[in-house]
Amino acid sequence: MATALTIAGSDSSGGAGIQADLKTFAAYGVHGVCAVTAVTAQNDVDVTSVHDVPADVVGTQIATVVGRFGVSATKTGMLANRSIVEVVAACIDELDVPSIVVDPVIVSTSGRRLLNADAVETLRTTLLPRARCLTPNRMEAELIARCTIESVADAHDAARRIVDLGAGAVVVTGGHLPTEEVIDILYDGHDVIEFAGPRLDGTNTHGTGCTFSAAITAALAQNRSLASAVEAAKSYVCDAIRHGMTVGAGTGILGHFPNGMSNGR
Repeated sequence: MATALTIAGSDSSGGAGIQADLKTFAAYGVHGVCAVTAVTAQNDVDVTSVHDVPADVVGTQIATVVGRFGVSATKTGMLANRSIVEVVAACIDELDVPSIVVDPVIVSTSGRRLLNADAVETLRTTLLPRARCLTPNRMEAELIARCTIESVADAHDAARRIVDLGAGAVVVTGGHLPTEEVIDILYDGHDVIEFAGPRLDGTNTHGTGCTFSAAITAALAQNRSLASAVEAAKSYVCDAIRHGMTVGAGTGILGHFPNGMSNGR
């Protein structure tokens, strides 16, 4: 069985972060290991508290699991601060960690800052060049590419800017673009591929970004091509939204196992 590593924050509501990543890996039939970067207190409405894990402890977690398991792909989510970003980048080099998918988690849906302002530049210059793929949403892509995105054409331009910064590839997700369909844009430095899908109704969407990047990571761990991984991840997230669950009065969570436990999607 392939093994994938997630380096991200813990979501006490169980809908996003480490929890969503591990559920996604399991749905793909991939064994998940993790390194927790932050502990958050959150529910279906708000993030009320964040406690960053010391950077050296994050590094020890990564070294401990990578040293014992044959990790085939890795994703990063919430990294909280500059020191953690630097430690993660150092571990990638020192441990030769493969197939890095960077979900640049910067601000929560409720508006809580999840990556310190000074860490955004460190992410751009230190972690981004080590990434096989980045998966920013519209707002994250604007911050990283330092441009305004108001259309699919703008998203194409932002994708090129991000790859020019050193990333192997980027998927600018289309959920926040003003289009009838949701259009995710993959650019690998050579080709641009658009993945269009329906804009689904419903409020059970907590953790879509985490789940999307985790699904790409799981597929890469199974030796799929990047384009195939993105296509499968988009389909998986759509199914998870359709089978989402309302567990509180606010935003519901995704249904990560719409077809039961799987041996790979």
